[in-house]
Amino acid sequence: MPVELRQESGGVVFGVKVHAGGRENTVRGEHDGLLKVSVTQAPEKGKANAAVTEVLCDALNLRRSQLSLISGATDSRKQFLAADIAIDELRKRIAVALGDD
Repeated sequence: MPVELRQESGGVVFGVKVHAGGRENTVRGEHDGLLKVSVTQAPEKGKANAAVTEVLCDALNLRRSQLSLISGATDSRKQFLAADIAIDELRKRIAVALGDD
């Protein structure tokens, strides 16, 4: 199942399943419509969320100002908003990040 993307007025919303305290900072694939991301940071005081944001920005070639965590700050399932990008462009960037291009 591909990563589910939803167009909103402010940009494109997508879900992320996070594994904090992992071996490396990387996009690991997709599962159940969510992008799977692993980070080395422990889930404490927002450190893992910051690391996830950095991994996503790097993997999807987004500026930090384009990406916002909109829900799930204390959950392993999170929702992010990517601003100033078309849904088709984000879909392409996700495919590249997953090696599906």
